[in-house]
Amino acid sequence: MRIVAGKYRHRLIEYPNDEAIRPTKDRIREALFSALGDLTNLNILDLYAGSGAMGIEALSRNAYKCVFVDKYQVAIKTIKNNLSNLDIHNYELIFDSDFNALNILKEKGYKFDVVILDPPYKSETYIDVINYLINNDLLNEHARIVTECNHPLDFSNIDCLKKKEYRYGEISVNVLYF
Repeated sequence: MRIVAGKYRHRLIEYPNDEAIRPTKDRIREALFSALGDLTNLNILDLYAGSGAMGIEALSRNAYKCVFVDKYQVAIKTIKNNLSNLDIHNYELIFDSDFNALNILKEKGYKFDVVILDPPYKSETYIDVINYLINNDLLNEHARIVTECNHPLDFSNIDCLKKKEYRYGEISVNVLYF
């Protein structure tokens, strides 16, 4: 797998060999980051990080810092290897479940400009995580939340300024603007 653009463009990264972890295709990452626009000096949360590809893409495009979270040891090991191989230092890595990690980040006073939610597709936590982020003041002004899923998500009860959906075959990428 390769980084699509930015200062780490074309650099190879490892991917965990685990059925529970699914890569985001290059063309989807490229389209998603084009839609997000300039990430210079923004704080990023890659909540279900897997290989770290999404967060590394953000750092490659001049994001200030990325917090990578995953509950799988194989993912954490892969992310550490990828960050080390690319000589990236502006990150934090949390080995924990989604809500435990969010509680840790809340206690530390973190706020994010972009949150990437790409859990296993069967996950039912998308809306709960988004509501937690909103209700616990983890989003900066003008934040964006990105979801990747293979089934429709109901954002009707999410209070945001704008919602955009991008379709890539069976995959749906949503960007919520706050």
